[in-house]
Amino acid sequence: MKVSGGGFEQCYNGQIAVDMDSMLIVTTDTVQAANDKQQVETMIEKLKALPVELGPPVNLVADTGYFSAANVEACGEQNITPLIAVARETHHPDSLARFTEPPPLKAGATRVEQMRYLLQTMAGLALYARRKSTVEPVIGILKSVMGFRQFSLRGLEKVKGELRLVAMAWNLKRMFILAG
Repeated sequence: MKVSGGGFEQCYNGQIAVDMDSMLIVTTDTVQAANDKQQVETMIEKLKALPVELGPPVNLVADTGYFSAANVEACGEQNITPLIAVARETHHPDSLARFTEPPPLKAGATRVEQMRYLLQTMAGLALYARRKSTVEPVIGILKSVMGFRQFSLRGLEKVKGELRLVAMAWNLKRMFILAG
């Protein structure tokens, strides 16, 4: 991948999809592209390939690195509600704004406008906030507790397998906790 300051390094971009209720990793992917915007459609295809018993994905919650109009459209075409941050939010928003619903959405709004509106509603804000307590902790625990900070293998196919193995280890650990 191209790195800042010029030049290239052997790097990989790992993607995980996490179920918000169980915090289990449901699918992974590894690519050699730094841009996350290009990964949404691939992950949607991987989610569609999961067993029917798991049910279809309902929401796709992602940070601003995944936002593009094409990704919002791709979610809409698959009947998945996108909640993808459009821009970085300020740290100290108006306290009344957090507890006030936005004015009604105009008729004929595009999917991007519908998603922006949803992200301003109380329900949308609450769902998006769950990303910080589901996906982010999984990534943090993989890095800090389980010690997975870099790939040990070389080659894209081997690295994909390594990330799947790490995901299985996480899921076994998580299922043990869920079984209580």
